[in-house]
Amino acid sequence: MSERTIAAISTPKGEGGISVIRISGGDAISIAERCFRSVSGRKLSSLEGYRAAFGKAVRPDGSHIDEAVALVFRAPKSYTGEDVVEISVHGGVIPARECLAAVFAAGAHSAGAGEFTKRAFLNGKMDLAEAESVMEIISAKNAAALRLANGAKEGRIGKDIERITEKLLFTASSLAAYSDFPDEDIEGLDKESFSAMIDESEAAVKKLISTFDSGQAVLLGVQTVIVGKPNVGKSTLMNMLSGNERSIVTKHAGTTRDIVETQVNIGDITLILSDTAGIRETDNEIESIGVDRAVKRVDTSALVLAVFDTSKPFDGEDMRIIDLIKGKNCIAVLNKCDLPKAADCSALRGLDTVAVSAKLGEGIETLCKEIEKVCGAASLSADDTVLLNERQYSCAVRAQNAIINAKEAFDSGVTLDAVTVLIDDAINALLELSGKRATDEVAEEIFKNFCIGK
Repeated sequence: MSERTIAAISTPKGEGGISVIRISGGDAISIAERCFRSVSGRKLSSLEGYRAAFGKAVRPDGSHIDEAVALVFRAPKSYTGEDVVEISVHGGVIPARECLAAVFAAGAHSAGAGEFTKRAFLNGKMDLAEAESVMEIISAKNAAALRLANGAKEGRIGKDIERITEKLLFTASSLAAYSDFPDEDIEGLDKESFSAMIDESEAAVKKLISTFDSGQAVLLGVQTVIVGKPNVGKSTLMNMLSGNERSIVTKHAGTTRDIVETQVNIGDITLILSDTAGIRETDNEIESIGVDRAVKRVDTSALVLAVFDTSKPFDGEDMRIIDLIKGKNCIAVLNKCDLPKAADCSALRGLDTVAVSAKLGEGIETLCKEIEKVCGAASLSADDTVLLNERQYSCAVRAQNAIINAKEAFDSGVTLDAVTVLIDDAINALLELSGKRATDEVAEEIFKNFCIGK
């Protein structure tokens, strides 16, 4: 347990119902007592854990700040595993700032970014993956992201890692036993059993890795660009998906000159959606800049919605766009399906296509389902374990590579000691993922990205 008692405002700055000042550490209760007077006269030090008192927040000299409620948590049954007091005052910048200043004057130190959660990790209240899920809960963009983050907070990642590491530890110990007693006929200690154990572990890690891209689409959102030639309905589609007039829509070609961006929830995922200038040859310098930006955005986006007007035959500009989107993660949106079809769509063979009328809203539900499918979110189950970030993904990939190398070494007949070393590498990578063997540098890097007060 750290010797420093820390404090910070744990609610967002600004006006609201309440502001909460969190204090954690060995002196949390005694410090809070200098800044709080209960109406009953009862001391906070006399309260059991999970008890609250109503009174006034005061400065160390006794001067009044605001009405307040003080909530006491006793170690180890608190968020951080330490003694914690949370003082709630009226929501507003000044009451919270004055109360925090009083807490500092009474002996508390300013909490660093994520220091409360870091203490929870160091005190064994949660593993590293659970700690990382806290910020995902705070920053969840939709209900699905919240569901995945809560799954991680409940220890889903750690439980899967524990099952895999137990299997690998058993495999390593079995290999060691077989190496020591090769002539003994012990059930389960044979090459077929060892190979099956390694295969099972590799499959489990592979399954863990397989949900990463889909999970990122849910947690972070998908950078998505709408492209097409002028007047095919790009801006109308943008407005339809976003539910408001984000882009200007006129009958004149070239209205959109710059990139217009918005955030749109589509089922279980969030699209960071960009409407771009119509792609065509033009002598207009400003429009030409917009066209160049549209082309570049295709290369940098995770998903492309390429819009085509099927009420007219495809021309050279349509074919240019088809060439541009080849090999991309793309959905061809066949717009104006309410009008007689004149386009030969055979050039779009091999692409996912959806017919819509952006103007009338027809086919939009089908398009949304296709977006979820292409992004992989449709394949995610509510019970899936999902890796939350690149750090976790990197650890899992290292573990998988070590297991694959162990399998290849075992099949090639190298010494069993060498195979065991590779299995140990896989175990270490997985334990780093959960935080059981993470370095101080790894922990520092994670918690510095947290907000103050969490």
